[in-house]
Amino acid sequence: MSNNNNNKTVVPQAKQALNQMKLEIANELGMADYQQVDKGNLTARQNGYVGGYMTKKLVEMAEQQMAGKGQQ
Repeated sequence: MSNNNNNKTVVPQAKQALNQMKLEIANELGMADYQQVDKGNLTARQNGYVGGYMTKKLVEMAEQQMAGKGQQ
């Protein structure tokens, strides 16, 4: 089966951090073996939760940075 994923990472150096974030979020949602699971066997809802929470957290991080709270 071919992968038709056309998503491109704008900042390639962030790819590893995004993958780690995805695994952490999946773990928080109770999908501890997410890295080994065939994503095609998960429901759209399960896959959507991971992507949705990733987006939510990334937006929160950006908002904090824009407000000056993410700078140390």
